[in-house]
Parts: sequence; C-alpha cells; structure tokens
Amino acid sequence: MRRCEYAVLGLGAMGSAAFYQLAKAGADVIGIDRYNPPHPHGSTHGESRITRRAIGEGMAYVPLVSRSHEIWRDLEGQTGQTLLSEVGCLIISRADDAVERPGRTGFIQRTREAANRYSIPHEILDANAIRQRFPQFAVADDEIGYFEPGAGYVEPERCVAAQLTLGKALGGETVLDTKVTAIEHTPDGVLLKTTLGDILAQKLVLSAGSGAPSLLGGAFETILSPTRQSMHWFELEPELRQEWASGPVFIWPHGESADDFFYGFPEIDGLGAIKIADEAYGNPIDPDQVDRNVPLSASAEKYTRHLAPRLKGVSERRHKAVTCLYTATPDSAFVIDWHPNDERILVVSPCSGHGFKHSAAIGEIAAQLVTTGQSAIDISAFSLSRFPAFSGV
Repeated sequence: MRRCEYAVLGLGAMGSAAFYQLAKAGADVIGIDRYNPPHPHGSTHGESRITRRAIGEGMAYVPLVSRSHEIWRDLEGQTGQTLLSEVGCLIISRADDAVERPGRTGFIQRTREAANRYSIPHEILDANAIRQRFPQFAVADDEIGYFEPGAGYVEPERCVAAQLTLGKALGGETVLDTKVTAIEHTPDGVLLKTTLGDILAQKLVLSAGSGAPSLLGGAFETILSPTRQSMHWFELEPELRQEWASGPVFIWPHGESADDFFYGFPEIDGLGAIKIADEAYGNPIDPDQVDRNVPLSASAEKYTRHLAPRLKGVSERRHKAVTCLYTATPDSAFVIDWHPNDERILVVSPCSGHGFKHSAAIGEIAAQLVTTGQSAIDISAFSLSRFPAFSGV
C-alpha cells in the first residue's frame, strides 16, 4: 500500500491546479487520474475556454477568475507557453436583457455591475457600434453588447499539462490510467481502493468531475448531475476571415427560451474554422456510457438554430465535433466544501459549465484548505449547506 500526506483524485482543471499548488508548497502529494491527462473523456478539453473577469453569475466568482489570470501569467513565464489570450469578450443580448436562463437572467446588467464594482474596463455598445467594430456579428436593432477587452480564452489542455509537468518537477507524484473503485474512511486516513492497489492519504482533494457523484454516493448524487454536451467547429468562408482571426470570444443569448443561447471563439492558430457550443441540461447521464459520436445532423441543427441568422462568414461545413461533460448543481453554482462525514476530504466541484476560468485559483484554494484549513479567497457561497440535503449536516 502506498501512503502520502495528500492525494488529489481527478487531474483535470481543478485537480491539476491543486496538484501543482500542493507540490509548489513542498507537500507530499500524489495525483490520481483514471486516464492520462490532458484527455478527451471529461470536461477539460476542446482547445479553448472563455474567460472574463466580470462574472454575471455572481460577485463571488470575480476574485477567483482574477487570481486565475495571475496564476496563468506566472505559469506562462515558467513554461514559455501561451495559456491565456486576451482577445476580448463580447456578450450580446436584447436591450431588455430578459433572457431566461440559469444564472443568466439580466446577465449583461449583472456583468456590468461586477465590472463597475471591481473596476474592470468595459464598454456598452449599441447595435450600430457592434456592427462597425465587429462586422462578423449580424445583430438585431434591439440588441446591445457588453465588451470586455481584457477577457478572452484559455487553452485547457495546455494549462493542465503545464501544471502537471511543473508539479512533478517540484516533487509531486502521479498515478495515471488508474481507476479508483472506492473511497473508505479509516482511522489511519482516507483509503483509496484502485485498480493498481491501495493508496492511503491523510487528506484528499476530490476533484473527479462527472465521477464524483458515484464515488461520493448518498446525497451527493442528488446535487451533482453529469450531462453530455457537444462542441462544434465550422469552416470559415473567405469573407471576414481577418475579423474572425482577430477575435473576440462571444456569448449570445438570443431569445426567451433556455435553448436560445450559444457561445463561440475566434479562429485560433489559422485553423480555418471557429468553435461554437450551446448548453444542454437534459437528463443526467452515466459518464461511463457516454455516446461520444456527434452526428452531422446535430451540428446542422446548431448551425441552423444559432449561427445562420447571426454569424457572417461562417459556412455550414463542419470541421469537427466532440463531446464534453458538465457536472451541474441545482443552482448552477460550485461546490467547494469539506465532506460532511469526513473533514479529511475536500470536495471540489466547480462545475455547471463555467468552472475552467476559475480553476487555477480554485486549485490554490484547495491546497490552502487542506494544508492550513483557511482560504485567501472567500468561498462561503460554495458551501454544501445551501442544499436541503446537506442543510442539517
């Protein structure tokens, strides 16, 4: 049996960050993953993730993303790689901002409030200004835009690889291609039963994404719901190619239905295509039985519903498509809290499809909590006690 002071289970966005931060602090840490990260089986792949500092989902997120940007810049300095590209972010919505969507009703207004509170540079653009600055977007007369020049995208695979590489160079150990089949609470520590033998840790950071509900069991299975998502790349026409290459990322709720929403990216690295995605909160899925095939008809539906009326210079020709997993809570907010029955286990599930931009800071927070019991950033908004299933625990 292997022993360690700290184990990190799941080495995706949050886990790789926690592993790096623990190794950086000189801790005895083992990182464990079912696959060999970065990999395409979970939530941390697909070449790009939007990041923005003014967070309409809630004020509690702003310190997280701001700190994450600082950490990524530091990682860039250490590795010589580009992880964060500040191409700007444009959020387009109806002027009445009345799109009904979890965490996004009044989205531009709440984003603007966060920007004002934290002095984040931004502009509010009317339809004509959007057309002049960003002619690739076919906005309606009653739509407005929030533009944040310091926003952009991060590259998830590079971020994960950089943190794992640096963490191992600092003395951390990884156990990859290894499935954890059970977690046992013992007097001597947290026992991880794996396909390659047991690992006994004094404390565990559980950041297993869609695998967390089954590993944790009980009430956790009622608040953590894995869902299948898809990302689609469409080829560009010669028209407006330069505009697509120069950004920005964009978020576009365009109707009153929860399904009237999509987001996308500029052309990256001369690919000749742009990536777009929407969000599908259907019935929970078994992450071990996910259909990874994305039929052409699914991409065609996204193109017809979202792109054709709104994006110029983008063809209906699909470049590729991949699946991705969300792990959503009932209120679409994060879980960062101690296990109610074992305070040696820190449950880290920043999820619901908007976690990556915060991941570097959350890894730092996880390392702080398991080593000192305190966090430099207030995480009270992400407590389990907000859920009825945990309110009395």
